[in-house]
Amino acid sequence: MTIAIDRTTTPLDVPSAILQRRAIKTFKPDPIPPELLHQLIELTVAAPSSFNLQEWRIILVQDEEQKKALAAASWNQQQIIQAPVTFVFAAEPFLPDADLSPILDQAMANGAWNEATVNYFRDAIPKFQTAIGDKRREYAIKDAMIAATHTALAAESLGLSSCFMNGWIEDQVKAVIGAGNNLAIALLLPIGYAAEPRKHPGRLPLSANVFVDRVGHSYS
Repeated sequence: MTIAIDRTTTPLDVPSAILQRRAIKTFKPDPIPPELLHQLIELTVAAPSSFNLQEWRIILVQDEEQKKALAAASWNQQQIIQAPVTFVFAAEPFLPDADLSPILDQAMANGAWNEATVNYFRDAIPKFQTAIGDKRREYAIKDAMIAATHTALAAESLGLSSCFMNGWIEDQVKAVIGAGNNLAIALLLPIGYAAEPRKHPGRLPLSANVFVDRVGHSYS
């Protein structure tokens, strides 16, 4: 996959996007140009994942009725209705008997993994997934949330805003997007143009939650 960067605007560098990003609760009705949305999707799926399994399932909710239903499943939070698109990050845990060929063959064709690595992974990945059992769901959700972080920072760098949402009713969200029981919902991320800026709420001093070697040995 080749990611084409839109050169009509100058994207923010990564540190600037991190420092500038805020959780935006109100959005303008302006649509996101299709080419910009496609660019954002490509930057999202460029995220890393465990064994490169790419277990995220990303649903773009754009239809007005779908947005209303999704908002209703999220305690009527209006940013879903206001934003032109909400990325629903779901996760489908890898099953040990699933076909790894699309992932392994592409990695070898790209020269990223040699034949020995591919042969090792072909056996090691199913064994690992079997060994962790029910934690497969947790691993898949973690990968989906890493991808969502890519989305939020890429959006910020491209002049868009976002709002990480962890307030929703999972079964109702699944019903809206047509997801079966095999999918887990990781989070919701409305994307659009901010209607108003938000100030930084501040952070605790590093000594409060950053440690060296052991908990309690504060970083300073």
